[in-house]
Amino acid sequence: MKRRTFLLTGAGVAGALVVGWAVTPPKPRLVPESARLPLGRGDVALNGWVTISPEGTITVAVPRAEMGQGIYTALPMLLAEELGADWSQVQAIQAPVDRIYGNVALLIDGLPLHPDDQGRVVSASEWIMRKVGRELGLMVTGGSTSVRDAWQPMRVAGASAREMLVAAAAARFRAPPSECRVERGWVHHPSGKKASFGELAAAAAKLTPNRVPQLKDPKDFTLIGKSLPRTDVPAKVTGEADFGTDVRPEGLLYAAIRMAPVFGAHWSKFVVNGADTQPGVKSIVPVVNQAAGAPVGIAVVANGWWQAKRAADLLDITWEAHRNSSLDSAGIMASFRAALDGGKAHTYRSQGGLAAGFDRAARTFEAEYSVPYLAHATMEPQNCTAQVRDGKVDIWLPTQAPTLARWIAGKVAGVASHDVTVHSTFLGGGFGRRAELDLVVQAVEIAKTTGGRPVQLMWSREEDMAHDMYRPAALARLKAGIDGAGNIVAWQQSIASGSVTHSLVGRLGFTPMGPDKTSAEGAADVPYEFATHRVEHALVKNAVPLGFWRSVGHSQNAFFGETFMDEVAAAAGKDPLALRRSLLAKHPRQLAVLNLAAERAGWDKPPPAGMARGIALHQSFGAIVAQVAEVSVVKTERGSMPRVHRVVCAIDCGTVVNPDIVAAQMESSVVFGLTAALFGAITIKGGAVEQKNFPDYEMLRLGAAPVVETHIVPSAAAPGGVGEPGTPPIAPAVANALFKLTGRPVRSLPIKLG
Repeated sequence: MKRRTFLLTGAGVAGALVVGWAVTPPKPRLVPESARLPLGRGDVALNGWVTISPEGTITVAVPRAEMGQGIYTALPMLLAEELGADWSQVQAIQAPVDRIYGNVALLIDGLPLHPDDQGRVVSASEWIMRKVGRELGLMVTGGSTSVRDAWQPMRVAGASAREMLVAAAAARFRAPPSECRVERGWVHHPSGKKASFGELAAAAAKLTPNRVPQLKDPKDFTLIGKSLPRTDVPAKVTGEADFGTDVRPEGLLYAAIRMAPVFGAHWSKFVVNGADTQPGVKSIVPVVNQAAGAPVGIAVVANGWWQAKRAADLLDITWEAHRNSSLDSAGIMASFRAALDGGKAHTYRSQGGLAAGFDRAARTFEAEYSVPYLAHATMEPQNCTAQVRDGKVDIWLPTQAPTLARWIAGKVAGVASHDVTVHSTFLGGGFGRRAELDLVVQAVEIAKTTGGRPVQLMWSREEDMAHDMYRPAALARLKAGIDGAGNIVAWQQSIASGSVTHSLVGRLGFTPMGPDKTSAEGAADVPYEFATHRVEHALVKNAVPLGFWRSVGHSQNAFFGETFMDEVAAAAGKDPLALRRSLLAKHPRQLAVLNLAAERAGWDKPPPAGMARGIALHQSFGAIVAQVAEVSVVKTERGSMPRVHRVVCAIDCGTVVNPDIVAAQMESSVVFGLTAALFGAITIKGGAVEQKNFPDYEMLRLGAAPVVETHIVPSAAAPGGVGEPGTPPIAPAVANALFKLTGRPVRSLPIKLG
C-alpha cells in the first residue's frame, strides 16, 4: 500500500471512530462504576446517589465539596424533590470518588463560546464536551457549577428511586403502579394501603433502576424553591463537623514546613541547629519537587504541630540565589504596559469594523486600569493528612478536586490510583485554592518516611501567604468612541496579564498551549450591544504562580469595564443607568435585573446625606447580577477611606433551588469582593511576597460590613451559578459611587483616597 493511501485510509478509520464515539450518547450517571456508597446496618442503595435505611433515613451522596456555599442542602433537595421524600429524614454524605460524579458542566463552561452564541456548532460542541466530561469523570468543585451540573443527574436519581419504590409497593398492594402515589416518604394506594420508604427499600433495591424516569413538572415542586434550613449548620455550630485540621487517625504525627521565600528557589544546604533535639520531634525531612527535581523545603515531623513549627523555626537554611530574585511589582506592571504597547495580543472578540467605528465617533475617551495579585487567604490553614502503608495510600483533606488528589497521591507514592483512598472533609474556605495539589504532594512525600504512621501537614499562615496560587495582577486599556448624541459607537478593551490556565497546566506537568478564556471572560462576553467591539489579551509570563480565585477573570474584567462605563457616561453627559439601559435593549433578562436593582435601591431618589450611589451589572457563570452600593467617605487613622453602608443586589440565576442560600451567597460575595476592593494586594519585592499575615493582608471587619439586600428575579430557566456571580459587580459599584462623590475616577485597586 502506498504511504498516501495508508495515511488517508488511517485518517478515514480514525474519523469514523471519532464520529461514532461522538454520536453515541454520553454514559448515564446513575450507577457507579467502581465505588459503592457506605451503608449502615440494614441500609440499601437504590442507585449511586441514594440509600435508605429500614427506619426511613434517606442518605444522599453529594459529589461536590461543601465549603460554605450550601450544597449539602441544595443538592439533596434536588434528589429529595423527585424522590418524594420527607425532608426531615434526609441527610447528606460526601460521595466517594467515581466517574458518575464527574463535573460535566465545568468542562462545558470552558468552551470558547459567547453566551449569545446559538446553532449547530454550539450544540455539537456542548454534546462532545458532555461526552468528554462523562468519560473523564473529574470530581471538581468550582465555576459555580454544583447545582448546574447536578440539576439533571440528581433529579433522575431521585425519580428512578421513586419508581423503584412505587413498583415495590404496587407488588405488595397487588395493584398497578399507576394507582399509587408518593407523599413525604410514603407510597399510598386509594384503598387506604400505604407503606413507608423504609419498609419498601429492600424489595425496591432488587429491581433494575430506570435510567430515563419521568421527572416532575416544575409546577408540582414541593421542595425546590423553598428556603429549607441548611443541613451542615448544626454540626458546624456544635463543633461536630470535621474539617481537614480535625482529622485524627490512629498514630497521627504532625508536620510543619519551611519553603523558599523566592519563587522557584530551593535550598542548597541546611543546618539542623538543635531542631532535632526539641521535645516531640521525630524527624527532619527534605521535601523535593518531583517535577523539577528540586529540594523546595524542609519539613519537621513531631508529636504535635506546635512542636514541629517551633523546631522548624530553628533550622538554618541556605537558599540558593535565583533569577527570580529581581522580580518586583513595578517591573511586572511595566511588562504589562510593554506588552500592550507592542500590540501582540490574542483577539477574543471582534465585532464590526473597529477602525470605522472610531471614525464615526465625534470624540473618543480612553483610560487605563490595574489590579494587583490577590491571595485566597482561606480561614482554615492549608493542610493534608496522608498515610502510606502496605502499598496503599489514604489522604484526608479539604479538597475541591478529589479525583486529581487521588491521581497525584498515587503518582507520588508509586501506586495505582485505585490504591488511593480520598477522605474529603468540609472546607474552611476554598475559593479555588483547594483545587490545587501542592499539599497532597508534600504530605505524601513526608508520609513515605514515617514508617506507615499518618502525618498531618499544616502550613503556617506565613507560608500560605508566600506560596499561594494568586489571582492574576492585570492591566487594561479601554477606549470608547462616542457619537454626537452621546451614544457609544466603538468599544475596545486590551488586557495584559498572566494566564491562570497555563500556570495550572504547567503545575500538573503538561505543556500549556493556546489562549486562555479566563483572561478575557467578563470582557469578551458582556451583554452590551456595541456597534463595534473588540477585546484582546496579551499573555505576559513571569514566575508568580497563578490560580483560580473566586470568579476568576470576571473579578478584574468587571471592574475594568463597569468602571469605564461610568466614566464614559460622565463624558457623554448621560446617567450611568440610562446608558446601560440603552445598551441592553436586546437583552431583556439583563435589563430586568438592572432595573430591579435600581428600583429597590431608590436610584431616582436622592441618597442619604454624604453618600452617593454607584451601579454595576455583570453576568458570569450562568447568572446575571446587578448591584447598587451606597458609599460615603470617612476619616480614619490611615486617612480617608470609603465606607460602604448598603448594597442592593438583584440576581437572575434561573430556577432557584433554595432562595435563602442564594441570599447568603450574595452576602458572602459582597464581603469577599469588598475585602479585595478596599484592602487586597499581594506585592512582590526581590522575587518574594511582601505580605506575611492578616495584619498586612487585611480582611473586611464585621463592623464595616454593609447591609446587603438580595432580590431574586423569578425565572423558569435552567439553574445558573450562585457562588461566584455576586463578587464581580461590587468593586465597580463602589468605585462608581466614589466617582460621583469625589469627582475622581477610581482606576486601580485596592481603592486609595489619600
